[in-house]
Amino acid sequence: MTQNQNYLIRLSDLSRDNRLDLAGEGVYNPSGNTAYGYNGEKVGTVKDALVDPATGRIRYLIVDVGGWFSSKEVAVPVGEARFADNGVYFDNLTRDQVRDLGEYRYDQQYTYDQNMTNDTLAADERVLRGTDTDEASYRERAFRTPDRLQLLEERLVVNKDRFQAGSVEIGKHVETVQQTVNVPLQREEVIIERHPVTDARPVEGAVLGEGSQTMRVDLEAERANVSKQAYVTEEVEIGKRTVTETQTVTDTVGREVLDVNKTGDVRLENGDRMTDTTNTTGTMTDRDLTDRDRNNR
Repeated sequence: MTQNQNYLIRLSDLSRDNRLDLAGEGVYNPSGNTAYGYNGEKVGTVKDALVDPATGRIRYLIVDVGGWFSSKEVAVPVGEARFADNGVYFDNLTRDQVRDLGEYRYDQQYTYDQNMTNDTLAADERVLRGTDTDEASYRERAFRTPDRLQLLEERLVVNKDRFQAGSVEIGKHVETVQQTVNVPLQREEVIIERHPVTDARPVEGAVLGEGSQTMRVDLEAERANVSKQAYVTEEVEIGKRTVTETQTVTDTVGREVLDVNKTGDVRLENGDRMTDTTNTTGTMTDRDLTDRDRNNR
Protein backbone atom coordinates (compact mmCIF):
# COMPACT_ATOMS: atom_id res chain seq x y z
CA MET A 1 0.00 0.00 0.00
CA THR A 2 1.46 3.36 -1.02
CA GLN A 3 1.72 5.84 1.84
CA ASN A 4 0.16 9.22 1.02
CA GLN A 5 2.01 12.06 2.73
CA ASN A 6 -1.31 13.24 4.23
CA TYR A 7 -1.90 9.94 6.00
CA LEU A 8 -0.63 9.26 9.50
CA ILE A 9 1.87 6.51 10.23
CA ARG A 10 2.64 4.58 13.38
CA LEU A 11 5.37 5.99 15.59
CA SER A 12 6.98 2.54 15.77
CA ASP A 13 7.20 2.42 11.96
CA LEU A 14 8.74 5.87 11.95
CA SER A 15 11.39 4.71 14.40
CA ARG A 16 12.03 1.49 12.49
CA ASP A 17 12.52 3.24 9.18
CA ASN A 18 14.80 5.91 10.74
CA ARG A 19 12.88 8.60 8.93
CA LEU A 20 12.88 11.01 11.87
CA ASP A 21 14.98 11.53 14.96
CA LEU A 22 12.61 10.61 17.79
CA ALA A 23 14.61 12.81 20.15
CA GLY A 24 13.91 15.84 18.02
CA GLU A 25 11.64 18.77 18.71
CA GLY A 26 7.95 17.97 19.22
CA VAL A 27 8.38 14.20 19.45
CA TYR A 28 7.27 12.28 22.51
CA ASN A 29 6.99 8.49 22.76
CA PRO A 30 4.23 7.38 25.16
CA SER A 31 4.30 3.68 24.16
CA GLY A 32 4.03 1.29 27.08
CA ASN A 33 2.39 3.76 29.47
CA THR A 34 -0.76 2.75 31.33
CA ALA A 35 -3.86 4.72 30.28
CA TYR A 36 -6.42 5.94 32.82
CA GLY A 37 -9.87 7.45 32.35
CA TYR A 38 -12.09 9.67 34.44
CA ASN A 39 -11.55 9.28 38.21
CA GLY A 40 -8.37 7.32 37.58
CA GLU A 41 -10.06 4.19 36.22
CA LYS A 42 -7.60 2.03 34.30
CA VAL A 43 -8.52 1.95 30.61
CA GLY A 44 -5.70 -0.05 29.08
CA THR A 45 -2.17 0.38 27.75
CA VAL A 46 -0.79 2.76 25.13
CA LYS A 47 0.64 0.49 22.45
CA ASP A 48 1.70 3.04 19.83
CA ALA A 49 0.84 6.41 18.33
CA LEU A 50 -0.17 7.82 14.97
CA VAL A 51 2.12 10.64 13.91
CA ASP A 52 2.43 13.15 11.11
CA PRO A 53 5.10 11.66 8.80
CA ALA A 54 6.42 15.10 7.88
CA THR A 55 6.96 16.41 11.40
CA GLY A 56 6.71 13.37 13.67
CA ARG A 57 4.09 15.09 15.79
CA ILE A 58 1.65 12.79 17.57
CA ARG A 59 -2.01 13.05 16.49
CA TYR A 60 -3.60 9.91 17.99
CA LEU A 61 -2.70 7.49 20.76
CA ILE A 62 -3.33 3.82 20.00
CA VAL A 63 -4.67 2.27 23.21
CA ASP A 64 -5.24 -1.43 23.82
CA VAL A 65 -8.52 -1.61 25.77
CA GLY A 66 -9.00 -5.38 25.52
CA GLY A 67 -9.52 -7.72 28.46
CA TRP A 68 -7.79 -10.90 29.58
CA PHE A 69 -8.84 -12.98 26.59
CA SER A 70 -9.46 -10.31 23.95
CA SER A 71 -7.62 -7.46 22.29
CA LYS A 72 -9.06 -4.24 20.91
CA GLU A 73 -7.12 -1.14 19.95
CA VAL A 74 -8.71 2.29 19.62
CA ALA A 75 -7.31 5.63 18.44
CA VAL A 76 -7.77 8.53 20.89
CA PRO A 77 -6.91 12.12 19.86
CA VAL A 78 -3.73 13.14 21.62
CA GLY A 79 -5.31 16.35 22.91
CA GLU A 80 -7.63 14.30 25.13
CA ALA A 81 -4.61 13.06 27.09
CA ARG A 82 -2.72 14.46 30.02
CA PHE A 83 0.77 13.06 30.37
CA ALA A 84 2.33 12.35 33.75
CA ASP A 85 5.38 10.41 34.82
CA ASN A 86 3.31 7.40 35.84
CA GLY A 87 0.90 7.19 32.91
CA VAL A 88 -1.46 8.80 30.40
CA TYR A 89 -4.73 10.28 31.71
CA PHE A 90 -7.95 10.92 29.77
CA ASP A 91 -9.48 13.14 32.44
CA ASN A 92 -12.64 13.96 30.48
CA LEU A 93 -13.39 10.44 29.20
CA THR A 94 -14.79 7.52 31.13
CA ARG A 95 -13.42 4.03 30.72
CA ASP A 96 -16.54 2.98 28.80
CA GLN A 97 -16.30 5.96 26.43
CA VAL A 98 -12.75 4.99 25.47
CA ARG A 99 -13.60 1.31 25.11
CA ASP A 100 -16.64 2.10 22.94
CA LEU A 101 -14.56 3.94 20.33
CA GLY A 102 -14.21 2.32 16.91
CA GLU A 103 -11.54 -0.36 16.59
CA TYR A 104 -8.23 0.73 15.11
CA ARG A 105 -7.03 -1.47 12.23
CA TYR A 106 -3.44 -1.57 11.08
CA ASP A 107 -4.34 -2.12 7.43
CA GLN A 108 -6.44 1.07 7.18
CA GLN A 109 -5.25 4.59 6.46
CA TYR A 110 -5.87 7.38 8.96
CA THR A 111 -5.53 11.15 8.89
CA TYR A 112 -6.37 14.03 11.17
CA ASP A 113 -7.21 16.21 8.15
CA GLN A 114 -10.87 17.17 8.51
CA ASN A 115 -11.54 16.54 4.81
CA MET A 116 -9.87 13.12 4.70
CA THR A 117 -10.70 11.64 8.08
CA ASN A 118 -11.32 7.89 8.19
CA ASP A 119 -15.00 7.01 8.65
CA THR A 120 -14.27 5.33 12.00
CA LEU A 121 -12.31 8.33 13.29
CA ALA A 122 -14.98 10.73 12.01
CA ALA A 123 -17.68 8.87 13.92
CA ASP A 124 -15.53 8.82 17.05
CA GLU A 125 -14.83 12.53 16.70
CA ARG A 126 -18.54 13.35 16.61
CA VAL A 127 -19.06 11.33 19.80
CA LEU A 128 -16.12 12.92 21.60
CA ARG A 129 -17.01 16.44 20.45
CA GLY A 130 -20.63 16.26 21.54
CA THR A 131 -23.36 18.59 20.34
CA ASP A 132 -22.40 21.72 22.23
CA THR A 133 -18.76 21.99 21.22
CA ASP A 134 -17.57 24.09 18.31
CA GLU A 135 -15.90 21.80 15.77
CA ALA A 136 -12.94 24.08 15.05
CA SER A 137 -12.14 24.70 18.69
CA TYR A 138 -12.52 21.01 19.44
CA ARG A 139 -10.08 19.99 16.71
CA GLU A 140 -7.60 22.61 17.85
CA ARG A 141 -7.69 21.09 21.32
CA ALA A 142 -7.98 17.45 20.28
CA PHE A 143 -4.90 17.49 18.09
CA ARG A 144 -2.72 19.75 20.18
CA THR A 145 0.64 17.98 20.20
CA PRO A 146 2.33 17.55 23.55
CA ASP A 147 5.69 19.26 23.74
CA ARG A 148 7.43 17.63 26.63
CA LEU A 149 11.07 17.87 27.63
CA GLN A 150 12.14 15.46 30.34
CA LEU A 151 14.90 16.73 32.63
CA LEU A 152 17.10 14.04 34.12
CA GLU A 153 19.16 13.97 37.26
CA GLU A 154 21.59 11.40 38.52
CA ARG A 155 21.22 9.73 41.87
CA LEU A 156 23.63 7.44 43.62
CA VAL A 157 22.59 3.81 43.51
CA VAL A 158 24.53 1.71 46.01
CA ASN A 159 24.40 -2.06 45.83
CA LYS A 160 25.96 -4.49 48.26
CA ASP A 161 27.89 -7.67 47.64
CA ARG A 162 29.53 -10.09 50.03
CA PHE A 163 33.24 -10.85 49.93
CA GLN A 164 35.73 -12.56 52.22
CA ALA A 165 37.10 -9.75 54.32
CA GLY A 166 39.47 -12.01 56.26
CA SER A 167 39.81 -15.29 58.10
CA VAL A 168 40.72 -16.49 61.56
CA GLU A 169 42.62 -19.74 62.17
CA ILE A 170 42.46 -21.18 65.67
CA GLY A 171 44.85 -23.96 66.76
CA LYS A 172 47.08 -24.82 69.71
CA HIS A 173 50.77 -25.34 70.48
CA VAL A 174 52.89 -26.45 73.46
CA GLU A 175 54.38 -23.81 75.67
CA THR A 176 56.84 -24.92 78.39
CA VAL A 177 57.36 -23.38 81.82
CA GLN A 178 59.44 -24.36 84.79
CA GLN A 179 57.41 -25.85 87.61
CA THR A 180 58.79 -26.62 91.10
CA VAL A 181 57.10 -29.13 93.38
CA ASN A 182 58.19 -29.84 97.00
CA VAL A 183 58.03 -33.58 97.67
CA PRO A 184 58.70 -34.97 101.22
CA LEU A 185 61.08 -37.99 100.99
CA GLN A 186 62.04 -40.34 103.83
CA ARG A 187 65.39 -42.00 104.38
CA GLU A 188 66.86 -44.17 107.08
CA GLU A 189 69.86 -43.17 109.14
CA VAL A 190 72.14 -45.26 111.35
CA ILE A 191 71.91 -44.62 115.04
CA ILE A 192 74.90 -45.75 117.02
CA GLU A 193 74.55 -45.74 120.77
CA ARG A 194 77.52 -46.42 122.99
CA HIS A 195 77.09 -47.27 126.67
CA PRO A 196 80.13 -47.33 128.98
CA VAL A 197 80.36 -50.36 131.30
CA THR A 198 81.03 -49.30 134.84
CA ASP A 199 81.44 -52.77 136.22
CA ALA A 200 84.00 -54.34 133.89
CA ARG A 201 83.84 -58.07 133.65
CA PRO A 202 86.65 -60.29 132.45
CA VAL A 203 86.17 -62.31 129.29
CA GLU A 204 87.61 -65.71 129.63
CA GLY A 205 89.92 -66.88 126.82
CA ALA A 206 89.54 -63.71 124.88
CA VAL A 207 92.62 -62.57 123.10
CA LEU A 208 92.65 -58.95 122.01
CA GLY A 209 92.53 -58.64 118.24
CA GLU A 210 91.26 -62.09 117.56
CA GLY A 211 87.72 -62.82 116.35
CA SER A 212 87.05 -59.39 114.95
CA GLN A 213 83.39 -58.99 113.88
CA THR A 214 81.85 -56.62 111.36
CA MET A 215 78.19 -55.59 111.51
CA ARG A 216 76.32 -54.48 108.32
CA VAL A 217 73.21 -52.36 108.45
CA ASP A 218 71.33 -51.58 105.19
CA LEU A 219 69.68 -48.16 105.02
CA GLU A 220 66.61 -47.35 102.88
CA ALA A 221 65.51 -44.04 101.46
CA GLU A 222 62.67 -42.62 99.26
CA ARG A 223 63.36 -40.98 95.93
CA ALA A 224 61.11 -38.89 93.65
CA ASN A 225 59.90 -40.44 90.42
CA VAL A 226 58.76 -37.56 88.18
CA SER A 227 56.09 -38.10 85.46
CA LYS A 228 53.66 -35.81 83.58
CA GLN A 229 49.86 -35.94 83.36
CA ALA A 230 47.67 -33.78 81.05
CA TYR A 231 44.65 -32.00 82.55
CA VAL A 232 41.85 -29.96 80.86
CA THR A 233 42.16 -26.40 82.07
CA GLU A 234 40.09 -24.48 79.46
CA GLU A 235 37.53 -25.14 76.68
CA VAL A 236 37.25 -22.91 73.55
CA GLU A 237 34.06 -22.67 71.46
CA ILE A 238 34.34 -21.23 67.92
CA GLY A 239 31.49 -19.45 66.07
CA LYS A 240 30.71 -16.25 64.15
CA ARG A 241 28.11 -13.47 64.19
CA THR A 242 27.01 -10.68 61.84
CA VAL A 243 27.43 -7.06 62.87
CA THR A 244 26.14 -4.02 60.93
CA GLU A 245 28.10 -0.84 60.45
CA THR A 246 27.23 2.26 58.41
CA GLN A 247 29.60 3.34 55.67
CA THR A 248 29.28 6.73 53.98
CA VAL A 249 29.64 6.68 50.18
CA THR A 250 30.28 9.99 48.42
CA ASP A 251 30.37 10.62 44.67
CA THR A 252 29.53 13.39 42.24
CA VAL A 253 26.19 13.30 40.38
CA GLY A 254 24.73 15.64 37.80
CA ARG A 255 21.27 16.71 36.75
CA GLU A 256 19.85 18.45 33.74
CA VAL A 257 18.34 21.91 34.12
CA LEU A 258 16.20 23.74 31.64
CA ASP A 259 17.76 26.60 29.67
CA VAL A 260 15.15 29.10 28.48
CA ASN A 261 16.30 31.54 25.82
CA LYS A 262 13.94 34.39 25.08
CA THR A 263 14.30 36.88 22.26
CA GLY A 264 12.16 39.96 21.88
CA ASP A 265 9.15 40.96 23.95
CA VAL A 266 8.07 37.62 25.48
CA ARG A 267 5.54 36.88 28.21
CA LEU A 268 6.70 33.82 30.13
CA GLU A 269 4.20 31.96 32.28
CA ASN A 270 5.90 30.17 35.16
CA GLY A 271 3.39 28.71 37.56
CA ASP A 272 1.13 31.57 38.69
CA ARG A 273 3.62 34.30 37.74
CA MET A 274 3.75 36.36 34.55
CA THR A 275 6.98 38.12 33.56
CA ASP A 276 7.79 40.36 30.60
CA THR A 277 11.32 39.73 29.35
CA THR A 278 13.41 40.98 26.46
CA ASN A 279 16.57 39.25 25.18
CA THR A 280 17.29 37.31 28.35
CA THR A 281 18.42 33.83 29.15
CA GLY A 282 17.27 31.93 32.22
CA THR A 283 17.79 28.52 33.80
CA MET A 284 14.98 26.58 35.45
CA THR A 285 14.86 23.11 36.94
CA ASP A 286 12.09 20.60 36.32
CA ARG A 287 10.63 21.51 39.72
CA ASP A 288 9.92 25.00 38.37
CA LEU A 289 7.59 23.65 35.69
CA THR A 290 4.01 22.89 36.56
CA ASP A 291 1.89 20.24 34.82
CA ARG A 292 0.08 23.03 33.02
CA ASP A 293 3.36 24.36 31.66
CA ARG A 294 4.32 20.95 30.30
CA ASN A 295 0.97 20.27 28.61
CA ASN A 296 0.31 23.70 27.15
CA ARG A 297 3.67 24.52 25.53
